[in-house]
Amino acid sequence: MTLVAMPEPSPPLPSIDPPRAPTLDSVARHAGVSRQTVSNALNNPSVVRPETLQRVRAAIEVLGYRPSAAARNLRTRRSRTIAMRLHPIRDGVKGMVHDRFVHAVVEAAREHDHRVLLIPLARRADETAAFADAVARGEADAALLTAVERDDPRQAELVRQRVPFVSFGRHWGTTGCGPWVDIDGAAGTYQATQHLLRCGHTRIGFLGWPRGSRVGDDRRAGWASALADASVPADPRHELEVVDNTDHARYAVEAVLQLDTPPTALVCASDTLALGALQTAGLRAAHAAAEIAIVGFDDTPTAATVGLTSVAQPLPEAARASVRLLIALIEGHASAHDEQVLIEPRLVPRASTLRHVDEQGRPRGVGLGRVNWR
Repeated sequence: MTLVAMPEPSPPLPSIDPPRAPTLDSVARHAGVSRQTVSNALNNPSVVRPETLQRVRAAIEVLGYRPSAAARNLRTRRSRTIAMRLHPIRDGVKGMVHDRFVHAVVEAAREHDHRVLLIPLARRADETAAFADAVARGEADAALLTAVERDDPRQAELVRQRVPFVSFGRHWGTTGCGPWVDIDGAAGTYQATQHLLRCGHTRIGFLGWPRGSRVGDDRRAGWASALADASVPADPRHELEVVDNTDHARYAVEAVLQLDTPPTALVCASDTLALGALQTAGLRAAHAAAEIAIVGFDDTPTAATVGLTSVAQPLPEAARASVRLLIALIEGHASAHDEQVLIEPRLVPRASTLRHVDEQGRPRGVGLGRVNWR
């Protein structure tokens, strides 16, 4: 019988305790201050002396301390969350603008250590109930209302249900319905019309939506004001009203270009309408000398792709203003209830109008000539 020597058992490995996460107390010890001072530095820094605040923040950075969100929310009874409707998937410019604004709001909220609760709703009628329910359950502290219309019933309903909210869009007739943030559409089309005037145009038309749309009427007003300020008469035949659709825009522009004195430039209420106008002008250029300068509104990625001059909405700035107002409401600042923020957009010139000026920015002389697609 052969005896096999068994190996000696290995000694047990020493137990290694996982590193303990830094706490409020360890930050206080490192900074040489009290626990309450660290709490004040995190939650109410204005009451802490600057040199002490700097020392506490340095300790937090060195130790890698992260406050407990759950504990903070329990203490403050706030979720640090903003509710917002996620619209159904939509094609075209409106869908693009909404998606870009949602993204900008999420980024702005994150900068303030807040989150956004996106509630997918197919119907506007369900929106106020969903917001009120989210606030009642503690899932959100306030709501951001979008796509505001004239005398919007959602605003009065949110006031009735005592849901703090900010509107992205003016009240357009409703009074006493909370703070709002909006883009100055009239200022945008005023810039667009001035740009065309500087390019040498005097027959500048407007392609907009049917009257009654407050946003559309606002954009029409900017075009009319710019012409009036320049003492340039507006030809009523050059003012077109269609629904926000490229096909309708094409048909309307085709008709106006057949006039004996057609417009040499168009300011459009949206990039959708401007793209339809570009298509018509491009088709006519294949058969006749036809040139028309075109400006859109919204500065979508499509506008950049085809070389369309457009008015850019500063959505990140609007998002930051909306989040700032929402947090002020949540924190109980009375001044925020009546605050109104109107943000001026900016014109982004591209090939659809810049073909009319030379390298020094001087007008080349206009009339009906050729539209170049880029």
